[in-house]
Amino acid sequence: MDHDDSTDRLRCLVTGATGYIGGRLVPELLAAGHRVRCLARSPEKLRDHPWADEAEVVRGDVTDADSVARAMRDVDVAYYLVHALGSGEDFEDTDRRAAGVFAERAKAAGVRRIVYLGGLTPSGVPADRLSPHLRSRAEVGRILLASGVPTVVLRAAVIIGSGSASFEMLRYLTERLPVMVTPSWVRTRIQPIAVRDVLRLLVGSAGLPDDVNRAFDIGGPDILTYRDMMVRYARVAGLPRRLIVAVPVLTPGLSSHWVGLVTPVPASIARPLTESLRHEVVCREHDIARYLPDPPGHPLGFDQAVRLALRRVREARVSTRWSSAAVPGAPSDPLPTDPDWAGGSLYTDRREAVVDAPAHELWRVIEGVGGEHGWYSFPLAWSLRGWLDRMVGGVGLRRGRRDAERLRAGDSLDFWRVEEIERGHLLRLRAEMRLPGLAWLEMCAEPAGGGRSRYRQRALFHPRGLLGHAYWWSVSPFHAVVFGGMARNIARAAARQGPDVAR
Repeated sequence: MDHDDSTDRLRCLVTGATGYIGGRLVPELLAAGHRVRCLARSPEKLRDHPWADEAEVVRGDVTDADSVARAMRDVDVAYYLVHALGSGEDFEDTDRRAAGVFAERAKAAGVRRIVYLGGLTPSGVPADRLSPHLRSRAEVGRILLASGVPTVVLRAAVIIGSGSASFEMLRYLTERLPVMVTPSWVRTRIQPIAVRDVLRLLVGSAGLPDDVNRAFDIGGPDILTYRDMMVRYARVAGLPRRLIVAVPVLTPGLSSHWVGLVTPVPASIARPLTESLRHEVVCREHDIARYLPDPPGHPLGFDQAVRLALRRVREARVSTRWSSAAVPGAPSDPLPTDPDWAGGSLYTDRREAVVDAPAHELWRVIEGVGGEHGWYSFPLAWSLRGWLDRMVGGVGLRRGRRDAERLRAGDSLDFWRVEEIERGHLLRLRAEMRLPGLAWLEMCAEPAGGGRSRYRQRALFHPRGLLGHAYWWSVSPFHAVVFGGMARNIARAAARQGPDVAR
């Protein structure tokens, strides 16, 4: 064994900490005794994480050389966990440029090691036949390995863990469709890996010897077809046996829309996942065990990984989800708070109600909106808007919530994202649905004396061009039903001491 155990108190830079893997890696590094700095475009998204007070967070972007240089100061190990997946047709150029910046700045700062989580590529398949997603991930790995900084590239196929896009896709396809006509890629062999093993290897890679500069294939002990995975998922979840019929007529594009209709994973994210399943992705080596030996019981088998993931989902202990990261193409502009804002029109719909309940009961209802609790008015209208968003490639309503009761800044919430939360008082949501403009929804709880409270609600829309203005005026006749009903029903739900009467 060549593993070097002298890893105490390394300073680790984590990019992608607002994402699925990065958000789970930070607490693992802290638990291992390391110091952690996170580079994030929106640091406020990390402030409500349980580990926020233990990690340093700096603002920056991996495509901005200056901010990367500042983040690299005094860093021993730099984790590269970002990619521009689905951000447009030029995402490969963005990935290439960002990896180049990261490599150059790591070398200039004297970083001792780079660790990158990439994708497992099929053996013997030329680069021009790979999916754009896998091709870009492989290119990023090559750029980092050529940086002059000792680099470890961990290449994984399907990651099984509560909240991962791959697991959510598998889960919803299997649970919702007892009889499935499926694409031919369900016959492709895959070597899935549990998220616990991915995190174990990411943490351990920080302490590898300085002469290790290479890629490692990582996977679990089971090699399965996607059909096998669905059958075994159904068995672990206690579902009746599924009937699965594979047909060759569903293209990657059609497959992604099929997945988008059945699962919470939108077509924009489902497409690269399904395209990556066209070729067999099986580990060709397990050399990482020379440096990081497998502990007893690891790597976890597929059934055990599913069992653990399902337990987390059922106990509402999902720490990060695939939707933790910002949706590619979604607006990120903060709400313009200047009352004399000169950025153009800002349409507003205001509602308020006096509530026969204290402010803390009202807040409990506000923080519980969305997901299984619904939106407190005209469910058909909300569902229709969600379906329309799906049809044009948006996220739709089915992302749900990470936690049934508590929200934190940066959480996805159906087709919204939590932009601001002042616990007990204010919840501001920013729309991530496809719109000809920017939209926000604010809900406030205020004490009103005598054991009562006041509910304040604002819907705001900043139109983009003539189409944006036309959109606002076309939907404004429905606001009395949708937003007015929402305010009344939230007030009633709070007065009745609970959110279960929401619908």
